[in-house]
Amino acid sequence: MKKLKSREVPVSRWRVVRRWLVRLALVWVAVTALPVLLLRWVDPPLTAFMLQRRFEAVRAGDAKFHLRHLWVPRSRISPHLVRALVAAEDAHFTQHHGFDFGAMADALEDRIEGKSKRGGSTLTQQVAKNLFLWPARSYVRKVLEAYLTVLIELCWSKQRILEVHLNIAEYGNGLYGVELASREYFGKSATAVNPEEASRLVVLLPAPRLRKVNALSPKNLERAAWVREQVERLPPEYLEGL
Repeated sequence: MKKLKSREVPVSRWRVVRRWLVRLALVWVAVTALPVLLLRWVDPPLTAFMLQRRFEAVRAGDAKFHLRHLWVPRSRISPHLVRALVAAEDAHFTQHHGFDFGAMADALEDRIEGKSKRGGSTLTQQVAKNLFLWPARSYVRKVLEAYLTVLIELCWSKQRILEVHLNIAEYGNGLYGVELASREYFGKSATAVNPEEASRLVVLLPAPRLRKVNALSPKNLERAAWVREQVERLPPEYLEGL
């Protein structure tokens, strides 16, 4: 008897496409997760926001622009700055895993009612955006920001998130990090900043190129006073270890 030749079942196009999508997804995760993991221990010398500011200055022909950045470890940053930052930007920082859905809902409601244009981003989301992305609002950026936020929360400690934020945030035109900001505005190191000075610094964060520490508007002075009040209301154990 003649043996029947087994018929090869062709692999469907969908299975091929699915296989490649899985491979691409694994490559994407590896390529994006590795830098995030490394930055748990390696201090970033530059960020995406810093590079964009430099390119903007070059394109505009601004010869006076000078990018200044100096990294200092968490141990050389005043606890008053840490508490002021959390109180002003992310009061539930130690309680969430990257997203404060209550704050996001409140921010959306304020926007709808025309009360405020403030965002509901957590400190982790701000770090993800400043390190890797761009400032312009778009759905693509928000999706990438959410993805990177998850990675950062998985790979870093809360202490590391605070340390990075305090060192990469812009506190003036081309002025990055609390150490240089403290020297520039108060003539002292970040480790010696007092509660009032800390509140004035964090008030700059939404608009660091427009606001001046020593020339804050009455509204911003009220905001600084509010930050100090919020710091006093934080329970002692809330920031323990940060």
